[in-house]
Amino acid sequence: MAPPYSVQDAEEYELLSDGTLPPLNASHGKRPAYRDGSTIDWLWEEGAERERKRILHSQPGLRGAIAPILDSSRMWLVSIFTGICIGIAGACLDVLVKWLGDLREGRCTYGFFYNQVTCCKGVDTGEVCVEWQTWSAFFNIRYILAQSVLHSFIYITLAVVFAGSAAVLVKSYAPYAFHTGIPEIKAILGGYVLDAFLSSWTLLIKALGLALAVASGLSLGKEGPLVHVACCMAFFLSKMFKLHHNEAQKRKLLAAAAAAGVSVAFGSPLGGVLFGLEELDTFGFSDESDVMWRGFVTSCLAAVSLQYIDPFGTAKLVLFQVTGVTDTWRAFELIPWLLLSVIGGLCGSLLIKLNALAAVYRRHSFIHQFPTLEVVTFAAITAAISYVIVFLRVQSSELVANLFQECDVATKGDYHGLCNFTALWENIFLLVVTAMFKIVFTSWTFGMMIPAGIFLPTIAIGACLGRAMGLLTQGLQRAYPHALIFNSCPPDPDVSCISPGFYAVIGAAAMLGGVTRMTISLVVILFELTGALSHVLPIMISVMVSKWVADAMGKEGEYRDNGETAAQIVKSVENLIIIHDETEPTLKELRDFFAAGSFHGYPAVRGEKLLGYVDREKALAYIEPLVVAGEEPEQISKCTFSREVAATDSELVNLSPLLDEAVLQLRKEVPLEVVVNPL
Repeated sequence: MAPPYSVQDAEEYELLSDGTLPPLNASHGKRPAYRDGSTIDWLWEEGAERERKRILHSQPGLRGAIAPILDSSRMWLVSIFTGICIGIAGACLDVLVKWLGDLREGRCTYGFFYNQVTCCKGVDTGEVCVEWQTWSAFFNIRYILAQSVLHSFIYITLAVVFAGSAAVLVKSYAPYAFHTGIPEIKAILGGYVLDAFLSSWTLLIKALGLALAVASGLSLGKEGPLVHVACCMAFFLSKMFKLHHNEAQKRKLLAAAAAAGVSVAFGSPLGGVLFGLEELDTFGFSDESDVMWRGFVTSCLAAVSLQYIDPFGTAKLVLFQVTGVTDTWRAFELIPWLLLSVIGGLCGSLLIKLNALAAVYRRHSFIHQFPTLEVVTFAAITAAISYVIVFLRVQSSELVANLFQECDVATKGDYHGLCNFTALWENIFLLVVTAMFKIVFTSWTFGMMIPAGIFLPTIAIGACLGRAMGLLTQGLQRAYPHALIFNSCPPDPDVSCISPGFYAVIGAAAMLGGVTRMTISLVVILFELTGALSHVLPIMISVMVSKWVADAMGKEGEYRDNGETAAQIVKSVENLIIIHDETEPTLKELRDFFAAGSFHGYPAVRGEKLLGYVDREKALAYIEPLVVAGEEPEQISKCTFSREVAATDSELVNLSPLLDEAVLQLRKEVPLEVVVNPL
């Protein structure tokens, strides 16, 4: 006759080497739900997942073989659907943004919902697109002054309406939809519970508000917020497929979704995966190879979906393709490129400092009480100034696309006189002025109560400075073709030696490096974004130098003390909430103590000895079932966190397995900077 016990039962109640029972695991009960703002227990979640999979494999017969396969396929189905959905959503956002942005300047005669590119499809370069009407032509206004007044009025009014609508939607319906969302996603991937940040309502408002904010002409982009949109979509799909049972697994799925968001934002599937590894720290997971592989698949599917829909009508994934650039570059060009890198690092650091000052002023002034009014007012100011400066008037994506292009008047036309060599200094002046205004606009806009990304305006700033440097270098080469430094240029004056469009790429790389301090993923994103694979080395050099310069100007985001030590902020024992183990509380008393508390955990002390640190959520999960099921007299249910005391008194419940005895301890003389960032 077989014994009534299984191997699992034996392992479950097997004593540890010190004679105590092992801590509660996933098979003993269900952990209480995490509250928003708390952090997850990674070890418990991983253990629960292992236990769940063990149960699936232990089912008898065919169910034991099929159940694990079906369970694994659900995770992959969510990843696949996330990639496809974010690709479709990104394409729809691109179309909506383009239509709303073009609506500020005119309309299509045969289709109100057609943007200018779609309306003029098939029109050759140099021909006038009669199907696209400006508002003055639509209202049949012939006087130049009246035309200017009407165009500026509609341009500014629609900018205010779009930006104001985005602010109202965010403030009224989804406060978590403002800003970029990447810092919060990093916090979630690190273990913080912020489910409200990933809600379906946040997804809807973030997407719609993002389209309105970008179309308003404010100095912001959609790239960062698309990461948030992708994670919201993955969270929604995980609930549909009932995959929200494990917090650790959910974060692996969100990491893959974040990579897909970057893939759609930049048309950069490889850059999306590397962005997750470099910026979102997906190496912190226990199985980073699985996370990277899942992110690779999701990112690839998102890019394929985006290219299949083809929102820009180019049949290419490259958003800002660089054309007309030779495969070779000349050594003397390193001089202006390095100078651009230094300027990018300085301007990037300046942008961060201005943004920090704007945030502090906003927080401590009356503006903080009127976020919608702030958005409306600044949208009007931005639109009024932008309408006057030709390079500010267009959307940032259109500006960047044209700055990256080389001059080819026969096939592409002359974008606002950039190819007019007689207006060299005027173009350089306009480009520098555009960059300066965008720095000021971006530093204030990034922080208002609207969805906003910083990547695209940063690229636009760098592209303006880079194009200006390219035009300056090209002008010097044409003015002094026989100078020693230009000996490597072709002797034929009709053959171009300098490519100002690629200088714009270098400027964009330098500015992005100075602002984001990204390295590997930034280089990959840029060559996927532009298709300039042959010029990866100059891009790497510009990113490297700009990061060095920006870091030398200050590492914002990292705490720096002013000579303070831990003794100046440490709390005395008298002011701490402590578990006094010598009182030997009952299980019910401890349960009530932890349930009423609000801290993450508490130190357990017996006399003058620190026993360890007790995590509140972990302790509740352990004690709650014992209190509910316990029928022993109250004196038997007394407990202790001391292993030595429990070994001498068998009537005490031993809670020492709940202790974290490897508590990080610092001396009071330690600098405050080390206390804030000890690892």
